[in-house]
Amino acid sequence: MKRINNSVIVLSLFAGMMYTHAQEKKQLSLDEAVQLGIQNSKSLKIDAAKIEEATADLLEAKNRQLPELKVSASYLYLPLKPNVDIRLPGVSGAGGPEVHQVAFGSANLSVPIYSGGRIKYGIQSAKYLVEASKLSTENDKVAIAYNVAQAYNNLFKANQSIKVLEENLTASQKRDETFLKLENNGVIARNDRLKANLQTSNIELQLLEAKNNYNIANINMDLLLGLPETTEIEVDQNYIDESDDVKPVDFYLNEARENRKDLQALDQQRKAAELGTKSAKAENLPSIAFTGGYVAADIPKFLTIYNAVNVGVGVSYNLSNLWKENSSLKQSKAREMQLSATNELLNDNIKLDVNREYQNSDYSKKRIAVFEKAAVQANENYRITKNKYDNGLATMTELLDADAAQIAANVGVINAKADAALAYRKLLQTTGTLTIK
Repeated sequence: MKRINNSVIVLSLFAGMMYTHAQEKKQLSLDEAVQLGIQNSKSLKIDAAKIEEATADLLEAKNRQLPELKVSASYLYLPLKPNVDIRLPGVSGAGGPEVHQVAFGSANLSVPIYSGGRIKYGIQSAKYLVEASKLSTENDKVAIAYNVAQAYNNLFKANQSIKVLEENLTASQKRDETFLKLENNGVIARNDRLKANLQTSNIELQLLEAKNNYNIANINMDLLLGLPETTEIEVDQNYIDESDDVKPVDFYLNEARENRKDLQALDQQRKAAELGTKSAKAENLPSIAFTGGYVAADIPKFLTIYNAVNVGVGVSYNLSNLWKENSSLKQSKAREMQLSATNELLNDNIKLDVNREYQNSDYSKKRIAVFEKAAVQANENYRITKNKYDNGLATMTELLDADAAQIAANVGVINAKADAALAYRKLLQTTGTLTIK
């Protein structure tokens, strides 16, 4: 039985060593993580495809101003003798030539001269939509930058919690050893020693939960950054000092008006919609084009035509516009109204977002001072309680409560600083200025 247990222990240690070896450690600053997240974002790949689609629409609009040249040719074989009746003065219609094959070809050229502005409006509208797609991509980059920062922050908090809990667990285990000696020497009661053991077990449970949270946060970061899931990311805590320079709220409101890419994209869409309305009105106008053509035909033993060139001007007008209502115009005007209302709503939401995140950022900074004060108080309280306990003036329960309060306060300081840094980045996101340094 002992050999089996020893074998299990050896295998467990070997498996642990293999797992540790399989994990790759990668140290990343927050800005490096954001850059990786943007490079490997699946959402941005979709955005890139949308830009390509909008660019193709622009190319199609530009093609409408180019000449149209169409060439056609046909060859026909006639297995049965056709009835040919020629009715020309001086030519007999009966018993005409035998025709068994016919070949003819034509080329037609059309160059648009005037289309009521539809081509011009279409090109400019397509340009606005391409720009809107690019701006939407930039807005998505800002959102991805914040999502990566949020995941990075969660990883940092989990890692810091592990460090604090490991330090406290080590201290608690040493205390358990001391209390066991004191119990064996009859200095303290067994009940007091068991209370200390229970405190150690609680810290172990907290440590297990912190490590579980860390592993989940690490896998989330790996997926966001496009890294293998076995990569262990080492965070750089210097980012928690970024929120020091906070300006008045009006500054961030102005920044949002100037830099929000979704607002700029909406503006481009509104310009495109305005041109769509002009293009819809132009449907009631005629189209004029320069036309040219060439025709050649060959019917053996009967008719040959070549060098039949024609040039002219063609006018096209849809007379049904006289009694049909212009539905395209109504749709375009409705689109303009929709985008105008969306613009007003977005402006209101931006004001709300900036003010809310400004308040959250200010609140987060104030929380740091409170937690730091609480940590000083908790550490001093533990020191005093420990001295009292050593002199028999405090109970074991008071000592353990003081120790638990000290742990919570120290973890609270770290989390408050990390949350403040993230709140500042959220504020920058609402202004559209969250970028890679």
